[in-house]
Amino acid sequence: MRDPGAGFGYLIKGQRWVVRHGRWLGIGLVPGLITLVVYAGALVGLGYGADDLAAWATPFADDWSSPWLGLLRTTLTVLVFAFGLFLAVITFTAVTLLVGQPFYESLSEEVDRTEGGEVPESGLPLWRDLWISARDSVRILLRVALYAVLLFALGFVPVAGQSVVPLIGFCVTGYFLAEELTAVALQRRGMVLKDRLVLLRGRRLLILGFGVPLGLAFLVPFVAVFLMPGAVAGATLLARELVGKDGDAANGGEGGGTTPPPSPPHTAGG
Repeated sequence: MRDPGAGFGYLIKGQRWVVRHGRWLGIGLVPGLITLVVYAGALVGLGYGADDLAAWATPFADDWSSPWLGLLRTTLTVLVFAFGLFLAVITFTAVTLLVGQPFYESLSEEVDRTEGGEVPESGLPLWRDLWISARDSVRILLRVALYAVLLFALGFVPVAGQSVVPLIGFCVTGYFLAEELTAVALQRRGMVLKDRLVLLRGRRLLILGFGVPLGLAFLVPFVAVFLMPGAVAGATLLARELVGKDGDAANGGEGGGTTPPPSPPHTAGG
């Protein structure tokens, strides 16, 4: 259990870092608030329309007797809203990071600076950083969408669909949340998406220890907004361990680096 505990520790350390550097916390709330307003409106709309969507998707059940008709459509309505909430939690980080890209990159650099060692910079113009972040986010979201569709279908399996499947869903959510957040620091180190995923797969339990609690916290309204700056700080601290505290994990990709990535300190729990 050392790796999950260490991952959670980085989440806590990141929150402590922004509390000690209150200016970064205050500025960091703005991108999250903008994204929250948009997502809240979308989820409210989904909440009002989910039952109509369930009825539209099950015309074959119109003649079913009570209670089977109500049970089917109520279950489907809950699953539709849960699916929307799942996507909202996953995409919230990507959209917030995109909206707040200049700030979060500066925050990540400041974490590196205060913790000592090199402070890698991408050396790319802002528009290029935004393009790479947006493109990688789309690639990640496509992966998440595949998981979401599969988990949505498995949700209809009796017992497992109401117990095991949600647990797997939280793990998927946490893993990709951690990927999005560590991308801020790792992209500055020249790591392309493919190499970032390989790096994270080598320390799955560490990544889940960081991402799963954060994903659960993001389910609470407004919490995501206040945790985002600290989550970026914690992800930077986590990235420093993944590549070595003084390591420049550049690989000659879009980040423009030339130094090969050092091996992770260890691979326990991978």
